[in-house]
Amino acid sequence: MLQSRISRNARPNFCGRTRREFIWESGAGFGAVALSAMLGEDGFLQQQTQAADGASPFVNPLAKKDPHFTPKAKSVIFLYMYGGPSHIDTFDYKPEMIGMNGKTVAVKTFGRGGHKNSGTIIEPRWKFQQYGESGQWVSDLFPHLSGCVDDIAFIKSMTADSPIHGSAMLQMNTGSILSGHPCLGSWVNYGLGTVSEDLPGFVLMLDPRGGPISGAKNWSSGYMPATYQATGLRAEGEPILNLNRPDGISGELQRDMLDTLRTFNERHQRPRIENSNLAARIASYELAYRMQQHAPEAVAIEQETEATQKAYGLHSRRTQVFGRQCLLARRLVERGVRFIQIYSGGNHNDDNWDAHGDLVLNHSLHAGETDQPIAALINDLKERGLLDETLIVWGGEFGRQPTAEYADGSTGRDHNAYGFTMWMAGGGIRGGMSIGATDELGSRAVDDRFHVKNLHATILTQLGLDPERLTYFYDGLDQKLVGVEGAEPIHQII
Repeated sequence: MLQSRISRNARPNFCGRTRREFIWESGAGFGAVALSAMLGEDGFLQQQTQAADGASPFVNPLAKKDPHFTPKAKSVIFLYMYGGPSHIDTFDYKPEMIGMNGKTVAVKTFGRGGHKNSGTIIEPRWKFQQYGESGQWVSDLFPHLSGCVDDIAFIKSMTADSPIHGSAMLQMNTGSILSGHPCLGSWVNYGLGTVSEDLPGFVLMLDPRGGPISGAKNWSSGYMPATYQATGLRAEGEPILNLNRPDGISGELQRDMLDTLRTFNERHQRPRIENSNLAARIASYELAYRMQQHAPEAVAIEQETEATQKAYGLHSRRTQVFGRQCLLARRLVERGVRFIQIYSGGNHNDDNWDAHGDLVLNHSLHAGETDQPIAALINDLKERGLLDETLIVWGGEFGRQPTAEYADGSTGRDHNAYGFTMWMAGGGIRGGMSIGATDELGSRAVDDRFHVKNLHATILTQLGLDPERLTYFYDGLDQKLVGVEGAEPIHQII
């Protein structure tokens, strides 16, 4: 209608267009050009291409990328204590609880026993002492790790949104209590790419007793291309399954087969550019081929000295599995792997840190398995000059309450997402300090409360990634690990 009115009220020129029509039509075009330029400068258009195909024919999705600013850390080792270790029995000293055993207090809890507004106090089952020049409090559960406190920053006021294992684990790993989001390791892989072209950028090591309750959702790439998900590595038996070349297949023949397969796959992919799984599969074949050459050397722990193996606890049945995983993590960091996550804790009852029954039995088992290897990892990285550029994170999905889980006299504790402890070391973190506090019973954070998103923001910041700028366009939004509302890093420990 607008165009017809313009045509009636103006005289056409030799082009068959009035001056008004020319301005009206060309104005829209110039606006689009300006918009394209602005979106290009912002990186929006490039991001759409990557979001659509996951593997541009011109750019390797895992190619090394520049950080937003100078990083303090190059790699992350996340030591995940699955099940929820008790902060008041490990690193959060509560002398006020001494003498309160059996006393009923008003504490809101949620665990296997259901919702409760009160409970019976269970005193800390281990003695605490101060260690290091910084005088940090550590329980007798960690005789080896206590010697490393001057390299550790304890965050004693962590909070999460869920006291239920499944959703709490998803939030600790992906930033959301809902499934379908990329995990922390995938965000790092996406944001920085890989340093080594011969090893995966994101490695996962599970407890041989089983995986966590939410399974692969905790290490998947979510709505990102599958290229960014974790590669599993085993501490026992064959480290990487299905990696070895089949019998009777030479290296030359395998290379010819992969080249032919790649040609057909790329031809199939062109009209299906949105299929990120296909693109990831193509890239995975090439990575697997290169890993056949380099992965065996990377996991060859027998190359380590006898003293090193002993330091990690490889000669003890109790510590050999987690010790081997920690030693593998150090070897992978040396070879440029960006993100490594190691799980302590299997999938059932006392196979993990979820101490609902006998607290002493449970935590003595898991602390005994991990204490020496973790201390060895910190000291080994430090001696090799790698601790400054390797960020170590320790913790579970939540902590535990000061009250008993059941009224039958057992010492198990309820879940506690309202206040718990995690710690970080290396990678530009200030060691020998504690930040935040829970109340006198350890039931909830009261000073300098930090959310899981603040932890994630700290990890990204140390890697040189701005948590607000690291985005992935999906479902019409610029998605972020720290969510739409964003989060500040924990500045006090940086």
